[in-house]
Amino acid sequence: MGPVLAGVLQLLALVGALALAYIPLGNHMAKVYSADRHWRVERWIYRGVGADPDTEMRWPAYLRAVLAFSLIGVLFLYLLQRLQGVLPGSLGFSSVNPAQSFNTAVSFVTNTNWQSYYGEQTMGHVVQTAGLAVQNFVSAAVGMAVAVALVRGFARSRTGEIGNFWADLVRGTVRILVPIAAVAALVLVACGAIQNFSGIHEVGQFMGGSQQWNGGAVASQEAIKELGTNGGGYFNANSAHPFENPTPFTNLFEIFLILLIPFALTRTFGVMVGSVKQGYAILATMFTIWVGFVALMMWTEFAHHGPALQLAGGAMEGKEVRFGVGGSSIFAVSTTLTSTGAVDSFHSSFTGLGGGITLLSMMLGEIAPGGTGSGLYGILIMAVIAVFIAGLMVGRTPEYLGKKIGPREIKLSAVYILITPALALVLAAASMALPTPPHSMLNSGAHGFSEMLYAFTSAANNNGSAFAGLNANTDWFNTMTGLAMLLGRFLPMVFVLALAGSLAEQRPVPATAGTLRTEKPLFTGLLVGAILIITGLTYFPALALGPLAEGLAS
Repeated sequence: MGPVLAGVLQLLALVGALALAYIPLGNHMAKVYSADRHWRVERWIYRGVGADPDTEMRWPAYLRAVLAFSLIGVLFLYLLQRLQGVLPGSLGFSSVNPAQSFNTAVSFVTNTNWQSYYGEQTMGHVVQTAGLAVQNFVSAAVGMAVAVALVRGFARSRTGEIGNFWADLVRGTVRILVPIAAVAALVLVACGAIQNFSGIHEVGQFMGGSQQWNGGAVASQEAIKELGTNGGGYFNANSAHPFENPTPFTNLFEIFLILLIPFALTRTFGVMVGSVKQGYAILATMFTIWVGFVALMMWTEFAHHGPALQLAGGAMEGKEVRFGVGGSSIFAVSTTLTSTGAVDSFHSSFTGLGGGITLLSMMLGEIAPGGTGSGLYGILIMAVIAVFIAGLMVGRTPEYLGKKIGPREIKLSAVYILITPALALVLAAASMALPTPPHSMLNSGAHGFSEMLYAFTSAANNNGSAFAGLNANTDWFNTMTGLAMLLGRFLPMVFVLALAGSLAEQRPVPATAGTLRTEKPLFTGLLVGAILIITGLTYFPALALGPLAEGLAS
């Protein structure tokens, strides 16, 4: 079997598995977020935090709860790292320095999981399990809660209430993330991923010195790392490490976990707004972009520009021979089109255009299908923009799902789509202009600029993957990427929740002959076009200086 055919078959198998899970999981999540009764364990949690899960919140109260919970998470994780040296199970590792503790705490709380450290040489068992793994669950649940709040804004009318954050957070964790992650962890253990609390072992000599490996609860963290589109790995090699991702099957299974909830949430959206066709329209948009980017990535990486690539069957530099070009291409696109950031290959070693695809995937806003929750609310914002554009073309007040898109709604949506590009481009430009930050670049020229642009695009979009080649463990990068992650996560949520509250207050508008049918293929095409054009207009100059210049020169 040739490598191209193997890649295509992997893609088809993945699409089939996602299709089988789509309706059951989407319906289940809609039921979870619409339920009236609380499980006993959930009531214990509510009592523990002093929350009343039955009190409906308006958007300012919902936002305050999101920010308060996340702030506590940042402080707890920061202190856990600073105290690591005196904690049991530290594996002899010292406390993490302040700048890196801040960066890592922000990274995991914002669902970014950017890592400027070597996991196997920095974090002990307590920090990994009680700190990082816990945030993998709850940061994903926060994103899902905000997405559901926006969906309620479309579904409800003449009320400013969009749900209860604490109920949404706990239900998303207890009823969705924990059960699926538990099953996924068992699958990974059965396939060879490790799961233990062993210490550091010397495994032999390597280039004149001893080689050491430490164990850990890897399979359980790997499961929620992918399922929650988090991305932070136990080891520096991330999902290229055989302890995390042992076989081609686990590689495909981890991609399945990455895409599972973001795609299925479109079904949840359709059920909750009372029209599954609306969910299918959003799904079609996500799927079209995802498949298109995977095909483009495979084409760039399978292109044979010389005898070495012909013998290898593609651009194998920086890729695991266990996964090949096909599996690596699917993983790279899926991890950057979502907010996962996990890697099974070295993105910096992709072809010039291939590296550009990973950058562009994040620049779209990670909405195809995007992160757990963040992908759905991101693409719904783009749907509002697309409806507005259609309204301008026909001279009619735009409507979406029976709600008028007036000046307030379009202003909130417009500011939302400007936040992350501003953060990524301004901070990348500042880092290139200042005298010290460029010293962290391994490469010069177009590829070096791509390293810098990738770092801040990844941070601002809460992705977390790295182009590599950039030494980000400096005070400048730990601080600036930390700020980019904080602002890139929570500023957009302000406008999402404000939009949810504004929509929930409206009276429903009856459909007429002039109403744009947003469940039709025409709207899907309009939405895909709007996403690509807006992204292109925003980022093309930066892309031209980096990956496009490199790709055209090679």
